[in-house]
Amino acid sequence: MIPEDLRYTAEHEWVSGDGSGPVRVGITHFAQDALGDIVFVQLPEEGTAVQAGDSLGEIESTKSVSEIYAPVAGTVVSRNATLADEPELINAEPYAAGWLVEITPDDPQAVTGLLDAAAYRSLTES
Repeated sequence: MIPEDLRYTAEHEWVSGDGSGPVRVGITHFAQDALGDIVFVQLPEEGTAVQAGDSLGEIESTKSVSEIYAPVAGTVVSRNATLADEPELINAEPYAAGWLVEITPDDPQAVTGLLDAAAYRSLTES
């Protein structure tokens, strides 16, 4: 269950979009499955500048609290406000309604440097 049209990080975030405009970011099915039932999400405010690899916020599950990492450097232009009341959307629809934030990348080419579906699949199978 790894969509072919997305890019991925080794920390199990996905990125939708080519970087020419805002990219949508979420966590993968693999990540939400490992976390278990998600009960709370802390996301950055719109307008927050982020660096690739820096913490974007936290996801709290019944098992643990995990950091969310920025896949690219840029500015947060939108966050999924629905998750404040319905964090379980990340479990139910990690690639759709459970998205986290949208970031306008500082460097549009940064997205192409992320893992493709085949590389991410290989990472999760090892």
